[in-house]
Amino acid sequence: MKKETFVKSTIILMIGGLLTKLLGILIRVIMTRNSSLEVISLYMLVMPTFSLMMAISQLGFATGISKVVSENKDSSKKILFSILPISLFINIILTIFLIFTSHFIAFNLLKNENAFYPILAISLVLPFDSLSSILRGFFFGKEKMVPHVVSNLSEQIVRLLFMILILPHFLQYGLVFTTTSLILINVVSELVSSIVLIFFLPKKFKIEKRDLKPNFRSSVNVLETALPTTATRIIGTISYFFEPIILTYVLCLNGYTTNYIVEQYGVINGFVMPILLLPGFFTNAISNALLPVISREYAKNNYKYIKKKLKQALFFSLLIGVPATIIIIMFPTFFLNFLYKTVHGTEYIRNIAFVFILFYIEAPLASFLQATNRAKLVMYDNFIGIIFKTISLFLLSFIPNIGLYSLLISSAINIFITTIRHYKHIKDLFKENYS
Repeated sequence: MKKETFVKSTIILMIGGLLTKLLGILIRVIMTRNSSLEVISLYMLVMPTFSLMMAISQLGFATGISKVVSENKDSSKKILFSILPISLFINIILTIFLIFTSHFIAFNLLKNENAFYPILAISLVLPFDSLSSILRGFFFGKEKMVPHVVSNLSEQIVRLLFMILILPHFLQYGLVFTTTSLILINVVSELVSSIVLIFFLPKKFKIEKRDLKPNFRSSVNVLETALPTTATRIIGTISYFFEPIILTYVLCLNGYTTNYIVEQYGVINGFVMPILLLPGFFTNAISNALLPVISREYAKNNYKYIKKKLKQALFFSLLIGVPATIIIIMFPTFFLNFLYKTVHGTEYIRNIAFVFILFYIEAPLASFLQATNRAKLVMYDNFIGIIFKTISLFLLSFIPNIGLYSLLISSAINIFITTIRHYKHIKDLFKENYS
């Protein structure tokens, strides 16, 4: 029965991921076609800050809760209510922080006064995003993937309705109002997602007064995985946060205009990266299904089984990733035209797509390491990869006429280093236990 769980969970997540991705593509198509390039560019300029705040807000609780719940070391209800107060406290601190720093981030770091209100709006989204993340972790740990799929679809439907029914009316109010609204719609979508997840809680899941008291041991068990996972995300999002800052500073010294940099940065993050990440929902599905299965069997020292599951996960990831990458390289103009009615980014895709073959196996490798109590190694690997990325981004941006290719090349370096190091750690793990 346990052997069927991984495959079943993966299939459910893949189907759900496919539907969610199709809705996401439709949402992005409507957004890019109905909005101006200025709106898309400003939105993408703010997204690194949004991602960084979300990483801190979520604190890796989804991964930590999933791992601990799957190991059955404690009452799942006790685990859930031990983490919620910590999450609430963190989100209060982040909200206060953004209220006082939004002006500085927009005017001094991003050097774009239009970014002020969109960044301020992020503070309203964080608590709702954090809650839905915690609930997803609970269901992942129980290996119940349907609630996750339904909540994701509900979230996307809310966004789609906003893009169709409300966005066209908001555009008349200008760049800042429209971009801020694109951030704030996440409040509604994440709230709907959380309500759906709560609806799926077991009927016997009754909250009693004693459940509201946090359990120190449960919190520690979750944080042992959550903190390194959060550090990994924060490292990545800090790098993402500084990308436009480094690019703007160095490329301006090289004679590029701020408008050109913001526009091309918007093209890469608004058009190019979504196409390159199209098959990503498959590997994310595999990774999410893999973590609780590996956690449970690793606790039993069942190395033969977890090795088999890892090979299976990597095989499916490459089976999907390699053909998808080849097709994207061969027909970049088709995808750009079909999805966004543009050809901006064609050469970017042709020159960087091949690197994403490694990207597709990075997520399953990272999930495996987290499930085998090696979340710190994932953090170290990402930290090293990000250091190389940031240094190479800074240095490459000084090369004349390279433009935004410095971002793509440095991203490729990061993916290569991180994936290779993940693989080495896993190879060492099996070597130690089979020697």
